[in-house]
Amino acid sequence: MRDSEVLVTHHKALMELTHNNGFIEMPRPRKLAALAELCTQRLGIKRASVWLFPPERDRISCEWLHDEEQPGRNSCVPQQDSGYNLFRSDHPEYFQAITAARVIAVDDAQNDPRTRSFDRDYLSVQNIHAMLDAPIFDGEQLSGVVCLESHERREWSVPDISLAVAIADTISLMNTHEAWLRSKRALDYVKRYDSLTGLANIDSLRDRLGHLVRKIKRRGAGSLALLWIDVDRLKVINDGLGPQAGDQVIADIGQRLNEIQLAGKDFIARIGGDEFAMVIRNYTLPEFLEEVTEEIQSRIRKPIRVSDQDLNVSASMGICHFPGDCQEPEELLRGAEAAMYHAKRQGRDRSTLFDSEIQMTARSRFALESELRETLQTSSLDVFYQPIMDRMGKKVESLEALVRWHHPTRGWLSPIEFLDVARSAGLMYKLGACVLRRVCEQWREATDRGIHVPTVSVNLSAEQVLVPELPKLVKQICNEQQMPVSALQFEVTEDSIQGDSGVIGKVLEQLVDAGAELAIDDFGTGYSSLSRLKSLPFSRIKIDRSFINNLPDDEDDCAITLSIIGLARGLGLSVVAEGVENKAHEAWLFEKGCDYLQGYLYSKPLPFSEIIGRYYSD
Repeated sequence: MRDSEVLVTHHKALMELTHNNGFIEMPRPRKLAALAELCTQRLGIKRASVWLFPPERDRISCEWLHDEEQPGRNSCVPQQDSGYNLFRSDHPEYFQAITAARVIAVDDAQNDPRTRSFDRDYLSVQNIHAMLDAPIFDGEQLSGVVCLESHERREWSVPDISLAVAIADTISLMNTHEAWLRSKRALDYVKRYDSLTGLANIDSLRDRLGHLVRKIKRRGAGSLALLWIDVDRLKVINDGLGPQAGDQVIADIGQRLNEIQLAGKDFIARIGGDEFAMVIRNYTLPEFLEEVTEEIQSRIRKPIRVSDQDLNVSASMGICHFPGDCQEPEELLRGAEAAMYHAKRQGRDRSTLFDSEIQMTARSRFALESELRETLQTSSLDVFYQPIMDRMGKKVESLEALVRWHHPTRGWLSPIEFLDVARSAGLMYKLGACVLRRVCEQWREATDRGIHVPTVSVNLSAEQVLVPELPKLVKQICNEQQMPVSALQFEVTEDSIQGDSGVIGKVLEQLVDAGAELAIDDFGTGYSSLSRLKSLPFSRIKIDRSFINNLPDDEDDCAITLSIIGLARGLGLSVVAEGVENKAHEAWLFEKGCDYLQGYLYSKPLPFSEIIGRYYSD
């Protein structure tokens, strides 16, 4: 048979093997066994093996050996067995050849310069006279070798070499596919599990609840109780000891909840910064759940050692049942959350069952969320503006944009009445975009009338600064209204910059590169290290109103305010005092060198038309 015909039959056999569904579903060892056996059958040789380079790349280690004369040895060989490791230091010529030439076809292995170093310990022992080695890759990196060995001297033909290379390429593709599967599993883990605690996340919880609810409906039997667990006062720990301490507390509580043994315990998830959820199946009678909540709270109350001190932590819990309290999985989630908030309002460190009173409150909250979604869909939120004055309180330096909602039946709503609903519903990014769009539209409206509006400060939520696409959105909205980004200043709270520092830093840098300025809002109420402030591109600090209220009579507030002004001076930042309500505030802040003033002494937040009429009319 001619070489071309042999080559075709070799590759036909290989394709029939590798394209078979049975082969595709095989685990890796069985695939290697099948490929090695194909080599021995097609080429009429006795031995075929697959070798791997370990990460150190100082050796090759046998992963699979197929030996026709000793079938009992056909197996995955332990890599720690020195008999199946060939070291670079002992065989430099071979390693150089496989790295450079890639394919090694040796007719007389015991005398060829590339392979003769194997003779004493390997070739003669195994009666090997000819070798054909082809490289295996992992991406672009050489990762292994297919080794075909003959007990007789042999001149390897083109079809022989072609089959060896094809087998090696097949294993290379297997490596690529397996790497993709590992990457996919890692990505799936990131998407489905919480990185801090290792517990399932809210998406996994939703899937589990959906499965269980469908199962109960289909069978017409069974019950669920969802426990919504919220750690009390975690913010106090974050503020006092830093976010690392808060993370340690959350991780410890997550471990305790995961390890607790309870009848009917089905699923545990971390569903928010300081919130967990537990699913109890079938064991859902009130008296049993009372014991469950007492056990959970008892575990959580045990002191947690953080930074060489014991922290005492508690949790508030809400419980919702299916069926009974709700009919759908999302209602189960919302009901448990509403019961938890009710427990917090009752004094924390307690649990509450979902009932008709809570249901009315929850329905009102659900209705408000639905109405807010519709309002955002139509971009119907309003923006009021409060002036920020110069240090003498005489001239408007800039305007702060503050979101307002004119509800069709409740009238004007302040942010405190709906932002929590937006946050829990995952609407903060969309809400922020709606506010920014409204600000830009009104800036353009004023510009078209020949009115010069000063810089407008817009608040950014923690949910916004964690989205890498935010700078692109800002530039897009500004371009639509032909408004320069430099006409904007963005305000973020200290708590908003405690997340992923890499993402946040990049987002804020890109906003500044686009022309905007940045301010830290409510300074002094959160946790900010000096190194964090120094590393982020802020140009302004806004002192929280809680430190201004009792100036100049409260010595502590005076000291704190002076220290913030001094800190800002040291970092080259300007200072705005919020909550300036009387002349005594104004006089003291002017004397201490505060740059800008904001508060009811000058104006409450006003609709755009009133701001224009008051400060910019002819």
